[in-house]
Amino acid sequence: MNEELTYEKAMTRLEEIVSLLEKNDVSLDDSIKLFEEGTRLTAFCSEKLKNAKAKITLAEKE
Repeated sequence: MNEELTYEKAMTRLEEIVSLLEKNDVSLDDSIKLFEEGTRLTAFCSEKLKNAKAKITLAEKE
């Protein structure tokens, strides 16, 4: 099942990743994979927020 990623799902996964990394319970290789996933999710969330801000700015001008 391939669900569409939402901002909320991305933030939840980021919180999980941070929790896993803070526990220092994962191997170096897994830590790197988690970090890379977190980086992708952060970029996704930033883009979503940028688009939302643009829509709000446009709506305010109308």
